[in-house]
Amino acid sequence: MSPTTAPAPIRTYGSLRAAWIPLAALCLAFFVEMVDSTLLTVALPTIGRDLGSGTTTLQWVTGAYSLTFAGLLLTSGSLADRLGRRRVLLVGLAAFGVTSLAVLAVDSGGDLIALRAALGVAAAGTAPITNSLIFRLFDDEALQTRAMTVMIVVGMSGFILGPLLGGTALAHVSWTWLLLVNAPIALVAWIGVRLGVPADRTEDLTGDRLDLLGAVLSVAAIGLACYSLTSGVEHGWLSVTTVGSVLGAVVALVAFLAHERRTPDPMLDLAVFADDTVRGATIAQVGTSVAMAGVMFGMVLHFQYAYGWSPVRAGLANLPLILTMILATPVSEALGKRLGHRLACLVGAALLAGSLAGLAWSVDHGYLPIAVCMVVLTVGLRTVMTICAVALVLAMSRNRTSMGAALNDTAQEVGASLGTAVVGTLVAALVTTTLPAGRWSGELVASFFHGERVTYAVLAVLVGLVAGWGALTLTASRQTDERD
Repeated sequence: MSPTTAPAPIRTYGSLRAAWIPLAALCLAFFVEMVDSTLLTVALPTIGRDLGSGTTTLQWVTGAYSLTFAGLLLTSGSLADRLGRRRVLLVGLAAFGVTSLAVLAVDSGGDLIALRAALGVAAAGTAPITNSLIFRLFDDEALQTRAMTVMIVVGMSGFILGPLLGGTALAHVSWTWLLLVNAPIALVAWIGVRLGVPADRTEDLTGDRLDLLGAVLSVAAIGLACYSLTSGVEHGWLSVTTVGSVLGAVVALVAFLAHERRTPDPMLDLAVFADDTVRGATIAQVGTSVAMAGVMFGMVLHFQYAYGWSPVRAGLANLPLILTMILATPVSEALGKRLGHRLACLVGAALLAGSLAGLAWSVDHGYLPIAVCMVVLTVGLRTVMTICAVALVLAMSRNRTSMGAALNDTAQEVGASLGTAVVGTLVAALVTTTLPAGRWSGELVASFFHGERVTYAVLAVLVGLVAGWGALTLTASRQTDERD
């Protein structure tokens, strides 16, 4: 009888510098996906003129991407855990790059909506997997946390920089270049992943069958839920469209939960939510994204409409967010090490709520107090996002890490939709349903500031409750519970 051959160990790295090729490739893949979600925002008026598109069409140019992306994250994580994480990521990057080239054939608003929906599908095949593969590069938890910190900084910087990069580029080139540039970036990321990230071992994958019905139901539930929030702002919360999409989301969610409990090979094993770390991190990530998206959306309106700043200047006004994302690393790491996950995330939640309350006061006191609140907000974001992302993935079994990352990303997408919906609804209710172009009157600006004060006060309470609830559910330890 021959001895059992032990599986070959996966190559890991002893420092971030030693892993710079695969780490840079994974960060680049995450960056292009995040920047693409906001890059076209400032180009919408130009796109509307070039393609002869109306307001509804332009809303779907951005909405099509976010809906397919959010809806397919769990499905993508499930596929990666079964077929191989690197394999699915390479396919996703290739699809993202090739699909971006199709912008050359776009000659109508409908074509662009279809293209953006396809890009959302490809991006869903990259986002959770890049986060999952980060943990494959290192054995040491401190290095894993530091690498995830780098990933979050790069990704969030792309999200924030999107409008600035788009506005700057539009001054020199056609809007089509904003999508064409994805192709070479995706190619470079593909080469880096192919050369630097080891292939998955069979024993690190799950042998469960693909849960196709679960995938369809999850896409329907998440997609309809996110669309309901957008529709509520656009059509009204009691409109037939909004009520119908809410009911559809509820039905799909109930059917998904019932199916996942019955099937022997569930796409998402609901038992994972019995784990305090998984449940708490997922809830807290919803809170962080409510804060992030609410402030980003609110400040776009504030700087460009109330202040009358250009898109480039408004983008530069967000630099405190980016700089703090980079410089807050020692603070976030120190909080996690000294206080443990629960207390550190509670501190982060308090910073989020406090910064939003500060914005409620500072909106009519000039840019400086707003910038200070942005700095405090970002420290809270960095602390909660990093700790929860690392804790959530490491709390999953080794053959479910992509699903853990997908849960993290899905929670953030739902939170982002909720934050945008809260701001959009309150501005429409308290100020105006139509934001006039050109210079605003003093009366409208004063009304807008009042609406912002109420909006950020509501967000402060909402984020404090959600992020705080998630933080309280986390374990008190400084180390993530071991995986199965």
